[in-house]
Amino acid sequence: MATKKFTNLSIYRQPEAKEILVEDGVIKAIGCGLPPADQEIDLDGRLVSPPYVDSHLHLDYVGTGRDDAAADNLSGTLFEGIERWSHIKKTQTVEDVKQRAIRGITEEMAHGVQYIRTHVDVTDPQLTGLRAVLELREELAQNVTIQIVSFPQEGMHNYPRGAELVEEGLKMGADAVGGIPHAEWARQYGEESIHRIVDLAVRYDKLIDVHCDETDDPMARFVELLNARVLGEGIGSRTTASHTTSFGSVDNAYAFRMMGLFQKSGMNFTSQGTENAYLQGRADSYPKRRGLTRVKEFLEAGINVSLGQDSIVDPWYPAGNGNLMNVLDNTLHLAQLMSFEQMERALDLITFNGAKTLCIEDIYGIEVGKAANFIVLDAPDPLEAIRQRAGVLASVRNGEFLFKKHTTYETELDIFRPTR
Repeated sequence: MATKKFTNLSIYRQPEAKEILVEDGVIKAIGCGLPPADQEIDLDGRLVSPPYVDSHLHLDYVGTGRDDAAADNLSGTLFEGIERWSHIKKTQTVEDVKQRAIRGITEEMAHGVQYIRTHVDVTDPQLTGLRAVLELREELAQNVTIQIVSFPQEGMHNYPRGAELVEEGLKMGADAVGGIPHAEWARQYGEESIHRIVDLAVRYDKLIDVHCDETDDPMARFVELLNARVLGEGIGSRTTASHTTSFGSVDNAYAFRMMGLFQKSGMNFTSQGTENAYLQGRADSYPKRRGLTRVKEFLEAGINVSLGQDSIVDPWYPAGNGNLMNVLDNTLHLAQLMSFEQMERALDLITFNGAKTLCIEDIYGIEVGKAANFIVLDAPDPLEAIRQRAGVLASVRNGEFLFKKHTTYETELDIFRPTR
């Protein structure tokens, strides 16, 4: 059996270990002074981390902000973005979606991502985007793990047969139920969508990930109902509330009560620090809100939070390149999570916390017996990685290099080129 030993390294959360022994793509041993191997790879004192996890992305939207003049979101708001997208998607094809999504996946992987949860819009009678991303999930499985959320971008009630299309997406193979209650035309419809989401998840044994209260309105309360339903069903750990930007505007009395209930349910949260900083606060002059949920307070309360890129050049966000270190850096500043102690564990937000959100903890991490999946950062330790916004020098999947670079900017091996 072929063996490899990665030496002269430091492992995130395991700084005492300096070597990783891999046998046939699986981690055989971790430590110091391990037995010799068929191939030994010196990592020159670099920090090794589990691969990045993008816990919130829209692969079917990638590139549509630049490729179509109709995508120009003049107000820069969430709701104009939805309106622009409703016209753009009418002309897309499966091959078009696949080509654009591959661009996004390639960019993400070049920055160390190996696990992606993507929301795919199913408010389309042809389910074009979903068909495309389902194909990619299988075609690229050796290189990247993709989870799919059946997501009604235009609403379960606003869009004809929206709820039925979400259910059809689950039948076709989506991993999670999605929703967008704050964008429904009335509060009652938003509440009905929450009930429908939870009922579908229970019926089909699926995960839940809801775009929830992505607004500056401090009276948005859909996260409260979502939490109550999943707490009652005992599926909080399988549920994610994404965005929840309104929670950054609510008063503290309400927030602290709800955080106690979030602790009871074990529900996960994702924050999209770059995109929501751009989208939110559009009706504010000054003071202007940060467009962020209570990331710092959640973490201090033991509530799981992870980060996502959200968009890559689409009607909601003209930037984005899959670089989660950039998302992390912005979030740490916005959330004021920058004590030395906090920065030492900041990579959790794009690694272990994301794995918990995706419910893949059983296969994730640098541990004996697990697949040899990890990345090499251009830094010697976590603090320097954060301070220097370190790039990814190599990405290893099942013991093989997906790519490696001599420096952050000089690539030796091309990023993979997906084929059928």
